[in-house]
Amino acid sequence: MSCAIEFDFQPTLIGPRLTVRPIKVSDWQGMFTAASDPQIWVQHPASDRYQEAVFRNYFDGALASGSGFAFVDNSSGQIVGSSRYHGYDPAVHEVEIGWTFLTRPYWGGSYNAEVKHLMLEHAFRFVDTVVFWVGASNWRSRRAMLKIGGVLRAGDWLRSHGATSEPYAVYEIRKDFPSWLNWEHDH
Repeated sequence: MSCAIEFDFQPTLIGPRLTVRPIKVSDWQGMFTAASDPQIWVQHPASDRYQEAVFRNYFDGALASGSGFAFVDNSSGQIVGSSRYHGYDPAVHEVEIGWTFLTRPYWGGSYNAEVKHLMLEHAFRFVDTVVFWVGASNWRSRRAMLKIGGVLRAGDWLRSHGATSEPYAVYEIRKDFPSWLNWEHDH
């Protein structure tokens, strides 16, 4: 009988260009500056997240979750995005990576691949499957999921946002799915 290892929700993960580290209260200004570009949120179900009051809910939620991260550019020290782990289910060996955003200069795949690779590599120490809930009409993020080896789960998925529910596409990456290990990074 093996001992279960408790999931570590807030490691510091260092990549060649970005560091994924636990979010801190003092990150507010840098995080809001990174998120205040309306273009980041155009296809997102929370398309008004660039507004300070709306983003404050996101930021406070990331702090309260105990699993939120800031993405920091290793060369400039600036916060360039965020993500978090969510919905850890030890019974099915699964966790979600979500609430992810990057500033526009970091769009294009290789930075997203870097942070996702770091987060997946860490998660696969504890689980067999990582899932990603992507707004059904967020085609930019859906294409990004395919680039990093995400496989679309069958079914119609709804997630509640306050009084409303939004349709989502759910992608998964399995530990034993070989393509996640073979990403190329543009350094």
